[in-house]
Amino acid sequence: MSNLKKLHCYRKERIDGGGTAQINKQHEKGKLTARERIVLLLDKHTFNETDCYTTHTCNDFGLAEKLHPGDSVVTGYGKINGKRVFLFAQDFTFLGGSLSRAAGEKICKVMDLAYENGAPIIGLLDSGGARIQEGVDSLVGYGEILKRNTLYSGVIPQISAVMGPCAGGAVYSPAITDFIFMVKDTSHMFITGPQVIKAATGEEVSLEELGGAATHGLKSGNCHYLAANEQECLDKVKELLAYLPANSKEKPEIRVFDSASSMLDDNILSIVPDEPNREYDMKKVIKAVVDDGKMFELQAQFAPNIITAFVRIGGRVAGLVAQQPCVGQAL
Repeated sequence: MSNLKKLHCYRKERIDGGGTAQINKQHEKGKLTARERIVLLLDKHTFNETDCYTTHTCNDFGLAEKLHPGDSVVTGYGKINGKRVFLFAQDFTFLGGSLSRAAGEKICKVMDLAYENGAPIIGLLDSGGARIQEGVDSLVGYGEILKRNTLYSGVIPQISAVMGPCAGGAVYSPAITDFIFMVKDTSHMFITGPQVIKAATGEEVSLEELGGAATHGLKSGNCHYLAANEQECLDKVKELLAYLPANSKEKPEIRVFDSASSMLDDNILSIVPDEPNREYDMKKVIKAVVDDGKMFELQAQFAPNIITAFVRIGGRVAGLVAQQPCVGQAL
């Protein structure tokens, strides 16, 4: 086979991921593949893939016969609403998206590129955790990723979209990024699974109770936005980016606004009651004050007696914190 034909074979194999059977299983679970997610997230025809033919180097436990161009993660850069972002998307169709040392190096490289270019880094997470066949080598990858999460914190925005299982070593990284998005029913974050907990403590707990999107949205507060499906999740990631600067040296975009439409809504006078002991909906007040009545609320399900959100006032981005009198006992 000529080198050109080999290249075409590699390209097809790379696009096909773990194969048709694995892709069908992904779809049956209501999940998209890594490449399908990238297409939905980025502006059309802007994705540039990096290290697309990298493979793992482990020959133990039968892995020598399980090679795939790009391994278990797709990395690269593109644009969202015309602005450059860097990203990595774990591919669950190949060995459950498990992290090999090669995959860890790919993720670290794209994180470094994001830092050097002063652009956001987005992780689309769908992984069973460390690739146990590689042992310590896989854990080295997690250590390097966590190191970069820490060093780049406060320098560039770090966004994690948990699109499937995120277990073991895989969960530490998103937990220390700036924002976490999850999808109802298909996203899970936990350090160890229900079977291990039952073996260790005797307690039975379901996946959803242990680390589902609702659990992290309502109880732990780790989830900043809980989406109904993957399309909504990716759309909300794009919406959030519109409020953020590309890096710590830049300011958020100032948008042109219609001064007439940004005047206070007259209805604001009827929202807050005259009696101080009567409750009212603070969100109605916020929508009457901010541009176009829009806000990007964070952690809406967690401690709902406090509202935290990004808004625009006079075309400028502002962070908002407000008490919500109509929910429980406001702090």
